Amino acid sequence: MAYYVGVMSGTSLDGVDIAIVDFDNLDNCRLIGAKTFAFPEAIHQQLHTIINHPECHLRDLGQLDTALGQFIGQIIQQFLAEQQITADQVSAIGSHGHTLFHSPGGATPFSLQIGNASVIAELTGITTIADFRQRDIAAGGQGAPLVPAFHAELFSDPHQPRVIVNIGGIANITLLDKAQAILGFDTGPGNSLLDAWVSLHQQQAYDDKGCWAAKGTCQRDLLAQMLADPYFLEPIPKSTGREYFNLSWLEKQLHKTSKTLSAVDVQATLVELTAYTISQGIHHYGDSCKAVYICGGGIHNLTLIQRLQQLLKGKTVMSTELLGLHPDWVEATAFAWLAYRTLNGQAGNLPSVTGAKQPIILGAIHPV
Repeated sequence: MAYYVGVMSGTSLDGVDIAIVDFDNLDNCRLIGAKTFAFPEAIHQQLHTIINHPECHLRDLGQLDTALGQFIGQIIQQFLAEQQITADQVSAIGSHGHTLFHSPGGATPFSLQIGNASVIAELTGITTIADFRQRDIAAGGQGAPLVPAFHAELFSDPHQPRVIVNIGGIANITLLDKAQAILGFDTGPGNSLLDAWVSLHQQQAYDDKGCWAAKGTCQRDLLAQMLADPYFLEPIPKSTGREYFNLSWLEKQLHKTSKTLSAVDVQATLVELTAYTISQGIHHYGDSCKAVYICGGGIHNLTLIQRLQQLLKGKTVMSTELLGLHPDWVEATAFAWLAYRTLNGQAGNLPSVTGAKQPIILGAIHPV
């Protein structure tokens, strides 16, 4: 047994996913167990505040970094105990941390994740690998998305060109076609704007199954205005985050429109924005792929998935569960795999995806 723990806190802010994975070798990735832990209310509120208002006191930033590291360390200990796995059976933890700000462009590119890995290693007694994005950025890459390398390893089939679509707070796609280099990029908003808008108007964390959006009507003028945003027109490689696509971005879009729109029609338009930008990315870069596999929390938004099926007519839209991995646990498993790669001295990025100059070993190792 070679257990690795993957920890993922995504842009949806819906909690921390933990996956325990057994890697006998890279051809045998077996999910032992997985669970989502809700953030403590104080940490959730502090993350929400600092992400939406990214000016803060350095003391607050440092304290949140440590508090999140403590929480991650504690829930890893709890979950390992539930699974009756001891710390000495785990080779390493791969912790993504939580992204506060992603800025891969400009003269001084960076991506900032918190969740103090030294604290995690000290609490758990397990070697912890974190800060995966920075090294790719240092090599000239976007630092994101990082999951396409894992998608390629686990989900590729030489006989079936396919697309893997991860719909988290931000949506990204991976194009797996042996006729071309592996491609992957962030298409734009996934669940983040949908969650922010339903929280504002329905006081719900998310639109369950997309039922609220289904009651509205997509406003084509607003959609066209949103699609004129420069991000959607940028060539790949590209990546983005909540520091760009957030409630402030949406409010600016609404301010520019001359019509008074109902809240539910805005929600329906946001579903169309997510579905359209995903489908356009697939049509533009991977139209030869007829099989589309979905993972991430967005798979539970039935209105969104139905719209994707309509926009991807001629392609089959399915869950990654058909490929052997439940859609809720793909990203956490990916960070366990990245930890495996790092600990074994193997590159974890794909230059064809991130734009980095070369394949490179990712992450900082915090040994015990």
